[in-house]
Amino acid sequence: MIEKLQSSHELIIYDSELLANPSAEIFNPQYWQAQQQVTGSAQGRGTTWFIQLEKIQAALRHYRRGGLFGKLVKDHYWFSGWDKSRSVEEFHLLHHLKDAGVHVPRPVAARVIKKGIFYQADLLSERIPNAQDLVGILKQKSLSSDMYRKIGREIAKMHAASVNHTDLNIHNILIDDQEQVWIIDFDKCFVDDGDGWKPDNLARLKRSFEKELAKCHLNWKEPDLNLIRDGYSQPLGSGL
Repeated sequence: MIEKLQSSHELIIYDSELLANPSAEIFNPQYWQAQQQVTGSAQGRGTTWFIQLEKIQAALRHYRRGGLFGKLVKDHYWFSGWDKSRSVEEFHLLHHLKDAGVHVPRPVAARVIKKGIFYQADLLSERIPNAQDLVGILKQKSLSSDMYRKIGREIAKMHAASVNHTDLNIHNILIDDQEQVWIIDFDKCFVDDGDGWKPDNLARLKRSFEKELAKCHLNWKEPDLNLIRDGYSQPLGSGL
């Protein structure tokens, strides 16, 4: 169940089934370090901290800007409403996708801190256990035809839920040790009616394969995209 704590300058929304009685401290890595519940970290635009909660392992992320502007304004965003903040939008979008049966991380908690006309944001979401992104996997081995089709079907499920993943790339597709496909990182993604944008998602995924292939060796070849398209075009009620 989604619960909310709010003051004039701060909003926290959370899933009470995964987190009881949250406070602002849960968005501070030092709090978890003091509890000896930090299990690791990863570097990206900032540091993502992996936290052991009572029921699941979670990933704690502070929202940071990228690009040239991000060098000037690292983590402040224009405030136009609590529900329009990036962490709250991603929290609700993950819930929408989970309800639609798409394999995405469960959202645990989101925070927005209002500072004048700006805000800062944090998100605590499920860390998919024993999973690796496609880049890491394809550096080591090739994927089976069935696995590529499963990737296509998961993308199709996301699109059936009308979610436009504006940064669909092979870093954001994971496979776990049970050969389950997961899609992650829905910052700046949104529900989008219509179908015209869906080929753009798939085209972006194709460019992602090509970009990574130009940087390093991958056990991937362009015809593998046809297997993803095969899975994508299968009726969702059918099996592979």
